[in-house]
Amino acid sequence: MAKLTTEDLYVLCRNDPEFQMASRYWTGGVRLEIGEATLGVCVRDGQTDKGVPGHGTGVVTISGPEEIWDQVRSGNPPRFMNDINIATGKGGLSWNGDRLAWWQRLPAIQRLCELIRTSDPPAGEIGREGRGHGSFDSPVGRYLRLELQGSEHRIYFEEAGEGIPLLLQHTAGSHGVQWRHLFESRAITDNFRLIAYDLPFHGKSIPPVGREWWSEQYRLKGDFLRSVPLAISKALELEQPVFMGCSVGGLLALDLAQKHPETFRAVISVEGALHVGGNLNALEGFWHPQVSNETKATMMEGLTAPASPLPYRKETTQTYAAGWPPVFLGDLWYYIAEYDLRELASTIDTSEVGVHIFSGEYDFSATLEKGREAHEAIPGSSFCEMRDIGHFPMSENPAKFIEYLLPVLESIKGA
Repeated sequence: MAKLTTEDLYVLCRNDPEFQMASRYWTGGVRLEIGEATLGVCVRDGQTDKGVPGHGTGVVTISGPEEIWDQVRSGNPPRFMNDINIATGKGGLSWNGDRLAWWQRLPAIQRLCELIRTSDPPAGEIGREGRGHGSFDSPVGRYLRLELQGSEHRIYFEEAGEGIPLLLQHTAGSHGVQWRHLFESRAITDNFRLIAYDLPFHGKSIPPVGREWWSEQYRLKGDFLRSVPLAISKALELEQPVFMGCSVGGLLALDLAQKHPETFRAVISVEGALHVGGNLNALEGFWHPQVSNETKATMMEGLTAPASPLPYRKETTQTYAAGWPPVFLGDLWYYIAEYDLRELASTIDTSEVGVHIFSGEYDFSATLEKGREAHEAIPGSSFCEMRDIGHFPMSENPAKFIEYLLPVLESIKGA
């Protein structure tokens, strides 16, 4: 693979608008130790400068064997090597230096690592967007007032289609716009009534006015989370709906199948698992007041696949940058700290509620291996391994996800 120089890094970063925006107000830089070679780029008050920065405030060093860097630099990196935050965790690289700078400047650092790739990633398929100026997309949005654990909530939801009700739960820290592509698929909406809702505190579902939520630590707990789709189903008088959720929603799908099988005819767990686990206290990038939401967006982009269409990958992460800062970490309370179905999965009766599990190849969080483990623990479940897709199938690569999804929807319709 072509050798890099410090001069190459300077030219690449200096001429890249994305790096320039991400490095604003930064004084420090990045050192790359690629095998025996050391190169880098300096930044002084947001201005890219030549030279390898010394160790100190604002500087991070990323190091590893040349053969690992070759994977990171390939046009279509293998799973877990496409994102520098993941590659320095379990991918064979390591980093050291200013810890706060790492989180604050992760968007710039990730962009630098994209710039040194030897070729562009494969271009994914972008569907036909829109119907012309002044036209309308399919979904219609409304607010639904629900009593949830003693407080009245205004829950925003969008719906389109007719037939079997299909409730759609977004990922942690995001909102229902992630499902927008499914609303435009006639192959789905001709047979299913899609209902995508925003959890309280997410998207257009504003906080309740009946309590001082601003003085509380936001934590998404399982009993509350489970109550939302149950209350929506009851209020809308849905008859045995299908539930589909991704990430935190993927875990919720299996949770509902175990605890409320009588309510749903089937659940679809996208990026689901029996247990994810992790250390919430180690997620400084999610809670530090000196780290912006741009870092959250960058971390989520690292969970998408390089082959997914870039505009859709960026759209997926924009919703994270736009969210209320405490909500993402608070959602991870359920995802990381509370949820655990390892001892209960075998009690799920798939003759009562269908269970379908989808896992993306490039998902570092709820991995293929975790999805397969859930499938093997739930007798009668189905499992789909989605190649060249990451943690957000429905929004990062909707055309490919719909191809995977339609056979399962057809089986649910037939049943």
